[in-house]
Amino acid sequence: MIAWLAAASCAADAGNFPLFVDVTSTHLPSADLRGLSMDARFADVDQDGDPDLIIANEFRPNILLLNDGSGRFSNVSATHLPQTRRDSEDVGIADFDRDGDLDIVIVSEDDRVNELYLNDGQGRFTDASERLPVTGVSNAVLVEDIDLDGDADILIGNNGQNVVLINDGTGFFSDETAQRLPLLSDVTQDIELGDVDGDGNRDLLVGNEGANRLLLNTGGGVFRDVPTEHLPLITGPEETREADLGDVDGDGDLDILFANVRLFVAGAWRQNRLLINNGQGHFSDETAQRLPADDDQSMDGDFVDIDADGDLDIITANLDSVAGRPANARYRVYANDGQGVFVEATDRFFSPEVTGNGLDIEAVDVNGDAQLDLYLASRGGTDRLLLYRLHDE
Repeated sequence: MIAWLAAASCAADAGNFPLFVDVTSTHLPSADLRGLSMDARFADVDQDGDPDLIIANEFRPNILLLNDGSGRFSNVSATHLPQTRRDSEDVGIADFDRDGDLDIVIVSEDDRVNELYLNDGQGRFTDASERLPVTGVSNAVLVEDIDLDGDADILIGNNGQNVVLINDGTGFFSDETAQRLPLLSDVTQDIELGDVDGDGNRDLLVGNEGANRLLLNTGGGVFRDVPTEHLPLITGPEETREADLGDVDGDGDLDILFANVRLFVAGAWRQNRLLINNGQGHFSDETAQRLPADDDQSMDGDFVDIDADGDLDIITANLDSVAGRPANARYRVYANDGQGVFVEATDRFFSPEVTGNGLDIEAVDVNGDAQLDLYLASRGGTDRLLLYRLHDE
């Protein structure tokens, strides 16, 4: 997932060195990050002008790291964040109670307890989970003003019916799923919003373990499923773990990336897919023409202009499987030629040692140099922080 995007002014001349340098050992409390990181989000929770970091941990206390402004982080979880142990999966950030600071929502899978934490303005959070009216087997959360009334609502992707929670403006939520979503039962892993048909309404892209879905917004945050000709499907399950929207070919509309694995669903499709929009919300599968063949198990895939040349590239977080158990794999970069055709360029950006049991990628300027840096979340390994190398040093 991409958070706190900062425009990079120009690509650095890094000679033969990778464009990103691993500063994990000097900038992160890495001993605290050897857990089960499932998702990460950057947000300025203490209102000091730099991006802090919230990490969703699986069956361990979630983590809050405060940035000192130079991209060095300290762990304040024990004093600033409730130390519950949930099957935390995904994080959303917004000022839910409209008091001027950023709050946190975290959805959980196996224990069916979603979490809402309200900020006191200084980055200390209290549990207000009772304000969320529903629970479920949840894997994805997205924050958006669904009903266009000026406050942050919540979309949750579930094993079963996905959910829409509408904010009353003070941080209390009501379940309006029946009024706003079609009745569907999927195993949803990711949800994204974007105006794919150019009508001014943000539509809903749903990445599932089975067939992916596109739901068009008919206005005011009411969504309808579309015929399959809008979104080309494959034969059999896709097992998508991440869906992203971005204009890769520069024609002014949003295209789609599906990051896929083959871990838990027999016969699932493993190749990542790239779908091109015709401008009206009808997509064609142009994976073979535009994206290198891969045999990765991609748990995350994001559009980001990593080389600062004005077009969207692709970064993927991957994992391997050894004797039926997840193992480390390389994070990969696919560079855009400006027309939406991608070539693998991993070695230009990352050293071979940059591996992990990759779950999430976040791109953000952590140190204030106007260049995008990268946070790589790894389940069962060590999370990494990579800084963009400004100089040949």
